[in-house]
Amino acid sequence: MTKKDKSELKIKAIENGTVIDHITANKAIYILKVLGLPDSETQNVTIAMNVSSGEMGRKDILKIENRELDYQELNQIALIAPQATINIIRNFEPVKKYKSVLPDKITSILKCTNPKCITNYENEPITPIFNVIQDYPPVVRCHYCEKLIKTEDIEKQFE
Repeated sequence: MTKKDKSELKIKAIENGTVIDHITANKAIYILKVLGLPDSETQNVTIAMNVSSGEMGRKDILKIENRELDYQELNQIALIAPQATINIIRNFEPVKKYKSVLPDKITSILKCTNPKCITNYENEPITPIFNVIQDYPPVVRCHYCEKLIKTEDIEKQFE
């Protein structure tokens, strides 16, 4: 084995599934939380954290075997990793490639930080809805109380 071979980062290729690349360094765990992984149906999830990247300096990578993420899941990733690229893999080959894009509205995965917002009352079964104000860095506004939620407050919800 040559010196170059020893110094290369090697992560096993997946036959079918999803690869999420260019995740902001040390944020892959947050993406797993958004996606509800690991779960009983997903067999193998590979995480590479804080690895060298020519474009970003440092980045994370997620490989999820035998699961193709749906459109809604792909867009939710943009909350945490606005520069992420998502590759759908079939027979060891990428067949689709996406950039993460925030939708105009986000539902369910965030909570409003305003304790007086109607979405935070237990006896009011209202799904939180947020309008995206800014894509990068992400800033959203609660549909009900109009509270602005900035990137640092979004990230705190996934810690």
